[in-house]
Amino acid sequence: MAASVAALLANAGIDAREARLLLAAASGVATALLAAFPEREIEAGAARRFAAMARRRAEGVPVAYILGRREFYSREFAVTPDVLIPRPETELLVELALQHIAPQAAGASALDLGTGSGIVAITLACEAPHLRVTGVDASAAALAVARGNAQRLAPERNIDFVLSDWFGALGEARYDLIVGNPPYVAAGDEHLVQGDLRYEPPTALAAGPAGLDALAQIITQAPRHLKPGAWLLLEHGYDQGAACRQLLAAAGLQEARTWRDLAGIERVSGAKAHD
Repeated sequence: MAASVAALLANAGIDAREARLLLAAASGVATALLAAFPEREIEAGAARRFAAMARRRAEGVPVAYILGRREFYSREFAVTPDVLIPRPETELLVELALQHIAPQAAGASALDLGTGSGIVAITLACEAPHLRVTGVDASAAALAVARGNAQRLAPERNIDFVLSDWFGALGEARYDLIVGNPPYVAAGDEHLVQGDLRYEPPTALAAGPAGLDALAQIITQAPRHLKPGAWLLLEHGYDQGAACRQLLAAAGLQEARTWRDLAGIERVSGAKAHD
């Protein structure tokens, strides 16, 4: 039986904004129209699809996994439970990467560590077409998602994806820029069993008792893979900026510093190789 938009949303039992997103996906009706015409009738099949989606959300499944997509840097990326859900704060990593790679350097190379769904690698390739981008991940399932996103969003761009535990499969390759959003949550952090994090891949979230294991491993190994003057930029947790700067300096990298995101939180740290 058909039901009105207002009735379906009122009975969904979930956040109203999320309910409209799910109803739009189930019905094919834009969210703006759902908001403007609450009396609109939604056919029975779409109402059943919406009800099933709303039940999953009420159980805690993230909206991005229910819809199978999430926007990042104005592009819509496919996501599955094999990859982290793209987060807006990671856009700072992209913006800094674009600032630290010479736009005139034809054929410049960039490496994205822990690429996941490919959001950083693909965005860099789209925003800087001169770049040759390599994305690595230790998860074959994640790389399948990244490759699908690249084929859909950047079929003409120079992007490769490699199954690798950080630098392990890259040999002696060196890059003009290395970026990464590695796991940086402490293994025992209570947030890992709360909210959306319960459904995201744990190996992409947690890294040791202080959350610094992956960051330390990358920073220690990165100098062997940076060309002279090339930058290493890494996203990290809100309280890890000082530790990252110490690790970067200890690795022999120069000009170690940390950038804050729009919320004023220390979000990305980086340094460069000797010229």
